[in-house]
Amino acid sequence: MAEWAKQHAGITGVVLDISGVLYDGGGDGGGVPIPGSREAVEKIKASGLKLRFCTNETQATRGKLVEKLQHLGFNISVNEVTAPAPAACRILKERNLRPHLLVHDDLVPEFDQLDKTNPNCVVIGDAADNFSYKNLNEAFRVLIGLENPILISLGRGRYYKETDGLKLDVGVYMKALEYACDVQAEVVGKPAKMFFQSALAEMEVEPQQAIMIGDDIVNDVGGAQQCGMRALQVRTGKYRPCDEQHPEVKADGYVNNLAEAVDIIVKQLHK
Repeated sequence: MAEWAKQHAGITGVVLDISGVLYDGGGDGGGVPIPGSREAVEKIKASGLKLRFCTNETQATRGKLVEKLQHLGFNISVNEVTAPAPAACRILKERNLRPHLLVHDDLVPEFDQLDKTNPNCVVIGDAADNFSYKNLNEAFRVLIGLENPILISLGRGRYYKETDGLKLDVGVYMKALEYACDVQAEVVGKPAKMFFQSALAEMEVEPQQAIMIGDDIVNDVGGAQQCGMRALQVRTGKYRPCDEQHPEVKADGYVNNLAEAVDIIVKQLHK
C-alpha cells in the first residue's frame, strides 16, 4: 500500500482532471485514451465514491467535450463536469458584463445568451490558432480603452500535452494582456479556490474528504491543496520529472497513471 493512502483514509469523493489524466488530446479522432483510464472511471463509479470531473478545457463547449469523451469510451455525462465557461457566464450575467471574446471558435456557443455589444470586459480562453497578433491586439485595444479594465481568464495554464507534443496554454496570453494593460486577470477555472469549491458543493463533499487527481502540479495539485483537499499527480499528460521537486507545491502522492491511483484508493476503502 502506498504511504499516501495509509495517511489519507476517509476519502468519500474523487475529483478528476480530464486532459492528461483520462486522455491526450489531438489527432484525427480528437484524442487517445490513456491506458487503463476508462476502466478506472468505471471502478470509481462502482465503488460508491462520489465523482466529479474538473477541467480547464476551453476549446469546446462542455457538451461537445463530453460527446468526444463518450466517443472515446468514457462513461461520463455533462452534469458530472465542472468547466470554466459555464462558470464565467454566470459571473458575466451577475455583473452585467458584456464580453469581448478571445476564445476558440468551438467555445463561442457557450456565450450565445450574453450581450456582446459595446464590450466592457475581455474573456480569454485557450483560443489555439485564434491567438494571432490581430486578435490579441484587438483584445488589448478593448481592455486599454476601458476606464476600469476587466480581464477574465478561463484558467491560467502554461502548457498542456496533445498527441503531437506540448502546446502553449491560455496563461501565456493572459500574462501578455496583463502586462500590456497593467491589469490583473480574474481567473475562472483551476487553480481558483472558488472553482474547486463549486465542484465540491456539487458532490456534497467536504474538502478534507476529497482527493484531486491531475497532471498539473500547480493548477491541479496546488489549487486543490489550497482548497483543503488532498491531491495526487499522475505521471501522464504534461507531467515532467522536475514536478516532483517543485519549489512550492508537493503532491500528497505521485502515481504512474489514473488506474494505479484508483486501485489504491478503492483498496483503502475496504480497510
